[in-house]
Amino acid sequence: MKVSLLVTVYNVRESLPVTLAAIEGQDYGEIETVIVDGGSTDGTVELIRQFASKMADRQGFSVRWVSEPDEGLYDAMNKAFRMSTGDVIAVCNDKLCKPYAVSRLVEAVEKGGPHCIGAHSDLVYVEGERIVRQWHMGQGKIGQGWMPGHPTLFLKRAVYEKYGLYDTSYRCAADYEFMVRFLKDEANTLAYVPEVLVAMFYGGTSNAGLGNYLVSFREGYQALRKNGVRCPLWITVKRTVRVLLQFGK
Repeated sequence: MKVSLLVTVYNVRESLPVTLAAIEGQDYGEIETVIVDGGSTDGTVELIRQFASKMADRQGFSVRWVSEPDEGLYDAMNKAFRMSTGDVIAVCNDKLCKPYAVSRLVEAVEKGGPHCIGAHSDLVYVEGERIVRQWHMGQGKIGQGWMPGHPTLFLKRAVYEKYGLYDTSYRCAADYEFMVRFLKDEANTLAYVPEVLVAMFYGGTSNAGLGNYLVSFREGYQALRKNGVRCPLWITVKRTVRVLLQFGK
């Protein structure tokens, strides 16, 4: 199966080399990297151009990219999906920790059975080389306040085709709302790899300060209500507690 890694960037000259080096180091045989840049002015575009040139000579690897204004992160993620051609899709704006990360997650998808729509793993939040939070995802259900870590999620293309793309009306929680859409269907299952395969750069859209946490809380509640999930406020509280308990582990 071809894997499409979606990379959405804007003025990330310092962190992008880390993301791209981790992709380059993957041992999986067929990876398409789709990069959507929002019109960077700090040298990010040149880094993308160099990466695309380098990967042009590597068998099994391909790069598709564009640099143009967009309407924010979730708009860029939707644009990247539309540019992609892979059988399995993953948003990859952070760092794949292990050279076998893609291989391990794709293998889990393949072995997950007829109702398996994707796979996920554990992750860590990092500032430079320092681990800020270790996140053991495990398995669970929406009603328990559980949700997989979006940066670790590898999904079959059919999931996007059936359930739609990211709702750009959300400021912080479009990824959560997207996951609620397909996980509320109990016929769908996710395979779980109990290993840290992704390091997320701390300070992302939903974890950059108290103000964004409050927006994320409100939008998470709205996402559950929109999708007809029962007890949305109680679930949102439980989800918030689960997140806070991950600090310091």
